[in-house]
Amino acid sequence: MNKPDSALPGKKLANQPRPMTGNEAIARGAWEAGVKVAAAYPGTPSTEILENIATYDPEDVVAQWSTNEKVSVDTAIGASLSGVRAMASMKHVGLNVASDSVMSVTYIGVHAGLVIVVCDDPGLHSSQNEQDTRVFARLSNIPVLEPADAQEALEFTRLAFDLSETFDTPVIVRATTRLSHTRSLVFMGPRKEAEPRSWVGDSQKTVMIPGYARIRHPQVVERIEKLTDHFSASPLNRWDRGDSGFGVITHGTCYPYVKEVAPEASVLKLAASYPLPEKLIREFAATVERVIVVEELEPVLEVEIRSFGVDVEGKEFFPRVGELSPELVREGLAKAGLIDPPPAAHDWEIEPLTRPPVLCAGCPHITCYMALRAIDALVPGDIGCYTLAAVEPLKSIDVTVCMGASIGNAIGMAKANTPDRPVVATIGDSTFLHSGIPPLIDAVYNNANIAVLILDNKITAMTGGQDHPGTGKTLRGEDTHQVEYEELCRSIGVKWVKTVDSYDTGEFFQALREATEFKSVSVLISNRPCVLDPVKIKGPALVVKAANCTACQACMNLGCPAITWIDELFEDSHKVEINPVSCIGCTLCAQICPTDCIQPLPLPAAE
Repeated sequence: MNKPDSALPGKKLANQPRPMTGNEAIARGAWEAGVKVAAAYPGTPSTEILENIATYDPEDVVAQWSTNEKVSVDTAIGASLSGVRAMASMKHVGLNVASDSVMSVTYIGVHAGLVIVVCDDPGLHSSQNEQDTRVFARLSNIPVLEPADAQEALEFTRLAFDLSETFDTPVIVRATTRLSHTRSLVFMGPRKEAEPRSWVGDSQKTVMIPGYARIRHPQVVERIEKLTDHFSASPLNRWDRGDSGFGVITHGTCYPYVKEVAPEASVLKLAASYPLPEKLIREFAATVERVIVVEELEPVLEVEIRSFGVDVEGKEFFPRVGELSPELVREGLAKAGLIDPPPAAHDWEIEPLTRPPVLCAGCPHITCYMALRAIDALVPGDIGCYTLAAVEPLKSIDVTVCMGASIGNAIGMAKANTPDRPVVATIGDSTFLHSGIPPLIDAVYNNANIAVLILDNKITAMTGGQDHPGTGKTLRGEDTHQVEYEELCRSIGVKWVKTVDSYDTGEFFQALREATEFKSVSVLISNRPCVLDPVKIKGPALVVKAANCTACQACMNLGCPAITWIDELFEDSHKVEINPVSCIGCTLCAQICPTDCIQPLPLPAAE
């Protein structure tokens, strides 16, 4: 293991182990491998990879946010074919967006190393599904490396570039939320500059027309056979020899769980989940009486190993949904009769604190969804913070599918002659640029009677405040061209476009009514920055004059976490108070209060 003396970003010496998250380690591994171009669209749990890449010297690596995951992969492909090492990173659902390019580049191969980092989200911590990237790898014939901790995240990412060039293939490095966001000690190495390769003009390799693709497909099949042999002999696999009564085959973050609960077991930790090292697996299985596969989500390893004719067990003992834990692994192995069952749980009655998710105090989206509820709109929503408006008390979103789907959903609802309710698609600024423009063009082209509400809060808020083409800043904070939404919408044929400050409730309600009364495509832009990113916005706090409060609950319907009930009753209803620490002074509650009992907090008297 290396103990290097190279410098980290900020000129910190790296001659000592340093705690790093998996995402930080992946970024470090790419830098050490000599990556020259890195692109991504932010998405939890992958966001921090590019944010960390951007802390390295711009002369070492170009780091940039892309408008969506497909663009990031296309950028990396172009850089690779031009002769420099390149990387794209994304969360698992982002791979769906990029899949068209990924499925073709597997035929083309690479020129310089091409790595695609995909972070899955078992447990649905911040995603709309639990899809398993390992299944996609089998479909696309792309090898997948499976690091188990931050040290392996660095080393496997660094190795992935070599593997890519050796076998002329893109390589996926797969992480999960647990790996991406958990810290462990990492030894780092120096950067190894990769010499740029000159352009090689080979249209039969790089132009995927049918005649050329037919030539490439057999080479893809042959490549997988070679990779299978390579992984069978790879020292990256780990065989912990132990009890011959049973053996466990696993990979990634499941490995430390297995070692914790069954330290005496024979364990084969695979470095790659595709293609599987068939020869090594057969050798391992021959040394134990029973073979158990421990893996999260789909039974990918289990099914593939069975196809080798090896008798294995797995998902009958472990859940197919959610992420695993030492407790779940212990329960599964006990259920299989291989270890003692866990001790009986304490007879404690634990009542978890109910904390429903809500928008932030003063969120500019609150007014938007109050207005949509007031006009009884049929609302297809999109992916973002504002999805929280699907639950009480705002409860005004009717469907959310995936990034960029809201406008297309709205077109279908309008064309299907839905009940006599206005159809309003809501979509955030970053999401609109990600995948909302094509469906808006479609709405104009097909003359759909819908309104589109672009929630422009000036940032990619849900993933931590990243810039995008609508902010006028790059990933490194440099000034750049800023997209003007009104001009963009008018350029594609939208006739009714208006921008409104969502903190002006009266004007916003009126503008929304006008937008829904326009008998064609209309676009209303809510133009108010996020209250948290890039800086926290806070004005004078507000206070409730309890004597005038009638407990009408109008302010509570905002769902603002700064407004809470108090014990004092008014005609069997509770009055409210405002937490001055949480309140940002947006005045939304004051604007809708019918008794004018919400006022600015009095300033202290001057001495």
